[in-house]
Amino acid sequence: MSRVLQAIDSIHQVGLYCLALVPANTLPKTPLGGIHICETKQNFLEGNLHPCNILMCPHTCVTNMPKPRQKQPVDVGPASMLVGNLVAGKRIAQAIGRELGVVEDQDLIRKHQFLSEALQWRAQTDPDHVLYVLLNAKGVPVCTATCAQLHKRAEKITATLMERGGLNTGDNVVLLYPPGIDLIAAFYGCLYAGVIPVTVRPPHPQNLAATLPTVRMIIDVSKAACILTTQPLMRILRSREAAASVNVKTWPTIIDTDDLPRKRPPQIYKPPTAEMLAYLDFSVSTTGMLTGVKMSHAAVSTLCRSIKLQCELYSSRQIAICLDPYCGLGFVLWCLSSVYSGHQSILIPPLELESSLPLWLSTLSQYKIRDTFCSYSVMELCTKGLGTQTEMLKARGLNLSCVRSCVVIAEERPRLALTQSFSKLFKDLGLSPRAVSTAFGSRVNLAICLQGTAGPDPSTSYVDMKSLRHDRVRLVERGAPQSLPLMESGTILPGVRVIIVNPETRGPLGDSHLGEIWVNSPHSASGYYTIYGEESLQADHFNTRLSFGEPHTLWARTGYLGFIKRTELTDASGDRHDALFVVGSLDETLELRGLRYHPIDIETSVSRAHRSIAESAVFTWTNLLVVVAELSGSEQEALDLVPLVTNVVLEEHHLIVGVVVIVDPGVIPINSRGEKQRMHLRDSFLADQLDPIYVAYNM
Repeated sequence: MSRVLQAIDSIHQVGLYCLALVPANTLPKTPLGGIHICETKQNFLEGNLHPCNILMCPHTCVTNMPKPRQKQPVDVGPASMLVGNLVAGKRIAQAIGRELGVVEDQDLIRKHQFLSEALQWRAQTDPDHVLYVLLNAKGVPVCTATCAQLHKRAEKITATLMERGGLNTGDNVVLLYPPGIDLIAAFYGCLYAGVIPVTVRPPHPQNLAATLPTVRMIIDVSKAACILTTQPLMRILRSREAAASVNVKTWPTIIDTDDLPRKRPPQIYKPPTAEMLAYLDFSVSTTGMLTGVKMSHAAVSTLCRSIKLQCELYSSRQIAICLDPYCGLGFVLWCLSSVYSGHQSILIPPLELESSLPLWLSTLSQYKIRDTFCSYSVMELCTKGLGTQTEMLKARGLNLSCVRSCVVIAEERPRLALTQSFSKLFKDLGLSPRAVSTAFGSRVNLAICLQGTAGPDPSTSYVDMKSLRHDRVRLVERGAPQSLPLMESGTILPGVRVIIVNPETRGPLGDSHLGEIWVNSPHSASGYYTIYGEESLQADHFNTRLSFGEPHTLWARTGYLGFIKRTELTDASGDRHDALFVVGSLDETLELRGLRYHPIDIETSVSRAHRSIAESAVFTWTNLLVVVAELSGSEQEALDLVPLVTNVVLEEHHLIVGVVVIVDPGVIPINSRGEKQRMHLRDSFLADQLDPIYVAYNM
């Protein structure tokens, strides 16, 4: 191949973009026996050449790339920008949820100040009301919990903690349970005992080497004094297989809660103030960072009240939840919301869908559920696995016309293509096209937006993709070249105030300007847990101020870029609706050629390049763009994908791909929320652990 390159360069003095070696006599021929150039080119562009070796040289021959952007020093201060917006007739980009209202009844204040008191109150006033129903893969209820049953179970756990745990008030206790009612009871048992619960996803029995170190890390970082778990999981923690991954001799005290003695605690702990810590929320971000945030009792109660008002949750209501219950809004909906609002939650562990795909949808139909909450991974499972079975499901009597709202819980930009395809696929089963919406939360505030019952339908805007790379928003018409559709992330929750801020000057921006999303809310987290010596980061993320305008208001920085647009729609109060559009995480953006790229935009282009690309992910390595693509077809198509991926990224994003990695399906790591773990993928690539089908280093 090197000789061919030298010959073309020395004889013709032209750059070579791609050199593909194909088996002898496989190129299409003309009737006269020559090579059919047009058909060969068509096969190349469609990925049907099937070369046995390929060499791409885009760096040397693509000479008309746009010049890299030189960032100019910002001479205009935030005050001048604010005045400029006002002169131009643009208002400050902020959106405010409706008022939380004042709870005047003293009995309600007592009931709602602490969740532990709310459960006790419900156990006394309505003991037989069913709060939770847990379903198995067959859709059969395997466990239910009334208010009284949950309270008594929590009391037993409290008594065991006090007897065997040797704990002090305020100690951290890790809850290691599969999704279910045991997890909920253990959480309230911890609140009754005055200790701080930390929910952790249990390790996967078939993949301890990959999942157990994360469990160990959270236990170590949280300084947990005790672990509450089940007997099977306790055996796994102490097993020989676990010892191969972590030091099993240094676990804290492990207590299994499967067979508890019938004991009641001498007293139930009541926190002296609502500002005290209620629980710790640990999560691994898409950039691979483990972060724990502190949630106070006041924040928990306010958040539950806000969700109750937004979704109109009352004791007579029934909702279905198909989410992992270990962090963020998924944990709040699974463990906290029902106890506060009194509605019945039907719990569907997402893992059960792997053995019974229609489980979630058939539950919605069977119980005539009006409101349901799921993750993108659940929606994707249903879209890919049930898309061709809608007629069969319809014949079985599955009807989704009862569903009023299906909310996807996520901490990312709404995946418009997925939600639209889900709505279209199940339209024949009665699913309303207006039902599907998204929520948005972050580490600093677990729930900022959530599509409620009273707000207007989520709106869609089209923005110019080129302007986004320059940190600007230019609204365009649908179908315009380089247009990117963005869906609103749901209605701002009651009590929440959002403002768009320039992350560098920290000054407020005008309507339809791209900036960082800052939030002011009584249910924001209190701060990070144990970031050693990072007090400045704590103040910067949770208690920061604008550099100009409202200097006394404290804001929390979400770390996400977005913009606010005032729409023509009206909200429940009759005012014009302000829509929040999330563009992407600041930590995940790729800085290339002086421009800011969002990985999801490049990945969308790559996935469209060929029918055999099942999934893709991008990251940077020493200023090179690396594209990892999962091949769902035959391995002989692997080399066809290299030029197609390089072409589409060059044409649509004006970027030269440095490395193309073709891997088997399932290699790209995805967390329980359906988010790609790009930094874990990058680490595996650098450690040469991907076991790729083919790697192309573009010259």
